[in-house]
Amino acid sequence: MGTETTSMDITEPLIQQEQQNNNDNKSEFLTEPVPEWKEQITIRGLVVSGVLGCLFCIITHKLNLTVGIIPSLNVAAGLLGFFFVKTWTGLLMKLGIFTKPFTRQENTVIQTCVVACYGLAFSGNFLFIYLQF
Repeated sequence: MGTETTSMDITEPLIQQEQQNNNDNKSEFLTEPVPEWKEQITIRGLVVSGVLGCLFCIITHKLNLTVGIIPSLNVAAGLLGFFFVKTWTGLLMKLGIFTKPFTRQENTVIQTCVVACYGLAFSGNFLFIYLQF
């Protein structure tokens, strides 16, 4: 009983051409200049932040008063923010109103504001529970 060895030669390229083109697109973002802070904080970004912040405050209060444990909602804030922004721009496009897409900086502002809102709601619940006893 011997071991059989077979040689396997690589006959195809390891990285497909499409993947190489996607990497080239990423390098375009790295050379894109970062806008000033006044251009990053927009009215529409603050409106989306306010709506999602209220939603997450309600979720945080409900979880803290019923279960007592609040999971980290950072990922949920990012995903719901992305969904809300895509829905908003898609709806405006269907209505015939041209709107420029949200920038990466606006998305970051939205996520930061939502996380700050539910963090404040979480901190406030501790005071509310303490005052009940």
